[in-house]
Amino acid sequence: MTRIISGKYKGRRITAPKKLPVRPTTDMAKEALFNIIRSRFHMGSLEVLDLFAGTGNISYEFASRGAKPITAIDANYGCVRFIQETSEQFEFEIRAIKSDVFSYLEKAKGTFDIIFADPPYDMPQEDFKKIATLVFANNLLDPEGLLIIEHSKHTNLDDCQYFTATRHYGGNAFSFFELPENDEEE
Repeated sequence: MTRIISGKYKGRRITAPKKLPVRPTTDMAKEALFNIIRSRFHMGSLEVLDLFAGTGNISYEFASRGAKPITAIDANYGCVRFIQETSEQFEFEIRAIKSDVFSYLEKAKGTFDIIFADPPYDMPQEDFKKIATLVFANNLLDPEGLLIIEHSKHTNLDDCQYFTATRHYGGNAFSFFELPENDEEE
């Protein structure tokens, strides 16, 4: 069971089928993450890409706070179907797509203000780095945007290009990536 921690649907509980292969982000970590995001962005104007979306936990938090449109990507059909059903129930503007995340990133068009990725913690470290590489190589992040990758405290991504910080919350960690400010002199 997951709970929306803020916004229009604050306190609403969403119960996903038990058979889905997911590890939802904890409430403590979500609250800390959204405090960071809220300090930098106006939620109502965000376009969000949620990678390895699972039950849609993070997508629902963005939607409850007014972000739209949101694109949620997951390779598991059950997860995608659950996100679609929940989005209809709450009238969230979330588009759920069944796809391998790496294939999606190689072909995706457009840019996003926030790209959030929550891959399986046991995924090889090279694949965590590949997420950041593909996002920036394919210009998927808005110039003022933020890429956030959730991982275990044992994964280290600080040698990736455009890495800016990591924040730890218990066994969870969020690594942040962003394009450098354009320092052109006239």
